[in-house]
Amino acid sequence: MIASHAPTGKGPSTADAATADRTQVDPLAALRTPTDPPWDVYLTGTVFLDIIFTGLDTAPVRGTESWARGMGSSPGGVANMATALARLGLRTSLAAAFGDDHYGEYCWDALETGEHIDLSTSRTIPGWHSPVTVSMAYEGERTMVSHGHDPHPAPGTVPDDEPFGIPDHAPHARAAVASLTPGRSAPWIAEAAGRGTRVFADVGWDDTGAWELAGLTDLAHCEAFLPNAEEAMRYTGASCPRAAAHALTAHVPLAVVTLGAEGAYAVDRRTGESAEVPAIAVEALDPTGAGDVFVAGFVTGTLADWPLADRLAFAGLTAALSVQEFGGSLSAPGWSEITAWWRRVQSLESQAPTPLRRYAFLESLLPHDPSRPWPLRRAVPTIGFGRSA
Repeated sequence: MIASHAPTGKGPSTADAATADRTQVDPLAALRTPTDPPWDVYLTGTVFLDIIFTGLDTAPVRGTESWARGMGSSPGGVANMATALARLGLRTSLAAAFGDDHYGEYCWDALETGEHIDLSTSRTIPGWHSPVTVSMAYEGERTMVSHGHDPHPAPGTVPDDEPFGIPDHAPHARAAVASLTPGRSAPWIAEAAGRGTRVFADVGWDDTGAWELAGLTDLAHCEAFLPNAEEAMRYTGASCPRAAAHALTAHVPLAVVTLGAEGAYAVDRRTGESAEVPAIAVEALDPTGAGDVFVAGFVTGTLADWPLADRLAFAGLTAALSVQEFGGSLSAPGWSEITAWWRRVQSLESQAPTPLRRYAFLESLLPHDPSRPWPLRRAVPTIGFGRSA
C-alpha cells in the first residue's frame, strides 16, 4: 500500500493558488477532434456555501462551546464535483441557481473565475438567499448542518420555462454526472443520453427506506453507476459489495462500488472485466467531497479510455489526496498535486515496489517538473475581504 502524508505549512493567496494548481495537463488531448462537443462534462444541482471547521478533538457537546483549530469556506454541494472535474483538466459546464446575496456572488466568482467552470446555463435568482452548510470534521468523520429554500424567482425575473432558474435542457457534452433521486426522474438525463452523452450516476441515501432499483428510473439511461458499498447492497439485497456490483450490471453497463478503506470494485458488463484496487493509506483531515472527487477521477479515466483498473486507481488516488485538506471543492486535487505526490512516493526508499507499479501509468501523463514542494498546502479562501476596484 502506498502511504501519503498530511500537508503542513501556509499556502499562497487564493489567486496564486488557483494559478499555480492549474498545471497544463489535458487527459483527453489525444482524443480531441474538431467535431467534439463543446464540453467534456455537464452537471446540474444545488450549490451551497460551505463553512468548514476542522481540528475539533471531539463532536460538539450540547451546552458547551467548542473551538476549532482550522476554518475555511468554499462553494459546496454540486460545486464539489464540478471543481474536481475542472481541476483534472475536463471542460466542465454547470447549471445551478445562485442567490443574489454575497454568498452567491462569492460562489459564482470562485467557480467561474477561479476554476474556469462554464456557468452560461446557471442563473442568479433575485431575492433568493444561498443555501449554506456548516461542516464540522473530527476523528476522520464529519457532522453537517444545512439550511436553504427552493429557488422560487419573482415573476418575470427568469424565463417562464425555467421555474427554478435552471434550463431543462443540457448542453451537448461528452459526459454528464447525475445524482439520482429515488422516485423522481430528471428528463434531461434521457435527453442527454439520446444525444450520445455518457451519463455517470451516483445516488444519495434513500430516506424512504424502500431501496428499490425500479425507483431509479433514470438508471436505464446511464453508462455507469457509482454507489458506496452500503447503498449497493441495500439496492440489490446482496450480502457483500462485490456481489452487489455484479448484480447492478443487470441494470447498468458499468457498476463501481466504493469500499471505503478497502478501496473500490468495478464490473463492466460489456467486456466481462472486473477490477479491484485497494485504498491509499492517508491521514484523513476531512472526508467532505471525497466521493465527488472519486467520481470525477473515474469519469476522467473513462473519457480518456484508460483500462478499468487504472481508472479505479486514479479515482482512489484523487479521493485520497482530497481528504488530506478540508472542504469539498477546496480540497479537490489538480495535476500539480498528483505530480508532486507521484514524485514524492517514488523518492521514498522504503516504498514497496508493487504499489508503485500499480500507479506507473501516471508517468506518461504527468509533467516532468519536480520543482513544486511536497507536502502542498492549498489557500484557505474566506468571505469578508472586498474586491479590488
